Amino acid sequence: MTSAFDPGPSGDTFPCGQCGARLGYDAGAQAMKCPYCGFQQAIPQAPGGLVREIPIEEGMRLAARGYGTPVAQVSCRECGATVNVPPGEQTATCTFCRSHQVLAQESAGTAIRPESVVPFKIDKNNANHRFEEWLGSLWFRPNDLKKMAKVEGFAGVYVPYWTFDARVDSSWTAEAGYHYYETETYTDEQGNRQTRQVQKTRWEPARGRRTDAFDDVIVCASKGLPENLGDSFRTFNTSELTPYRPEFLAGWRAESYAIDLMPAWDTGQTIMASTQRSRCRSDVPGDEQRNLQVDNHFSHVTFKHVLLPVWIAAYRYQDKPYQFLVNGQTGEVIGKAPYSFWKIFFFVLFLVALVVSIAVVANRNADRSSSSDERTPATSPAKAPSRSRR
Repeated sequence: MTSAFDPGPSGDTFPCGQCGARLGYDAGAQAMKCPYCGFQQAIPQAPGGLVREIPIEEGMRLAARGYGTPVAQVSCRECGATVNVPPGEQTATCTFCRSHQVLAQESAGTAIRPESVVPFKIDKNNANHRFEEWLGSLWFRPNDLKKMAKVEGFAGVYVPYWTFDARVDSSWTAEAGYHYYETETYTDEQGNRQTRQVQKTRWEPARGRRTDAFDDVIVCASKGLPENLGDSFRTFNTSELTPYRPEFLAGWRAESYAIDLMPAWDTGQTIMASTQRSRCRSDVPGDEQRNLQVDNHFSHVTFKHVLLPVWIAAYRYQDKPYQFLVNGQTGEVIGKAPYSFWKIFFFVLFLVALVVSIAVVANRNADRSSSSDERTPATSPAKAPSRSRR
């Protein structure tokens, strides 16, 4: 892993203005920084200075290609991820799954160029601290997990996402249920006549329309991240997106997208449709509803290809890959870790013993209560006969 303090050969494109060494992007400084003399240089603003939204109908024609800086590609034969690294960087393991089945290959440079990027804000030390806190909070994990995770270390990588904006016009139909109450007469267990209020529902047809705008619905385009983990990072703050500049990749890895634009848009539509269904459900009048049908029309659809920062701890335990991720923007942590069979086994035994103990105590108390009832006299003692007067 090359970090901001080990820029790699791609840094030759960005020489230090003070000593001539290679600059790399530094997450802590939020700027280009020299690892030798400490010189810092602000990243120039991209032409126009604004993040561009591309109409999806013209996306393939208008989108720029490549990364705008020399990169080499390393493909993993195990998880399928393709990671762009500085040319000449020697890597023997996959960033995502720690597999050694990696293959260097030429970068075709035909992929859609990232439109914007959220630069790293969380540096390696901060990410490592959050990782240790996460490991310390885990229950039922192997005792040697912390040691193994530390050995593998961290890799900072820009993960590919697509974002979609759209206007959605939704029309819905449903049956709206209105509650009302009727008085019902019944016979109780003692044979007495009683009355009670019974809830009933009157169903009426209902329909409606609504229009909503979606902004930056993000879809993970990574093949290296497991889907459940990649989707967990939908909380990125995309308002901090900045126009892409190749300087942001100096000294860092970037995964190529594995999910193309149109399949990603299918996923984006599914996400929006699910949200619209919930919104339409809340529009149905009455006390309850059934048979909700929603028809959505999507228009004004635009997209961006964006890179989002993620720190990855990919490690192996008993030859199985597990991953821990730190959001490089917010510090949010998510992860997967193996469970310890014996810890869970003994905990279950403890719970069983606890339940049995409670049951034994309860039975003893019940027996004592029953014995006490049996010793209680059923009738009061007879009064002594009174003497009669003569």
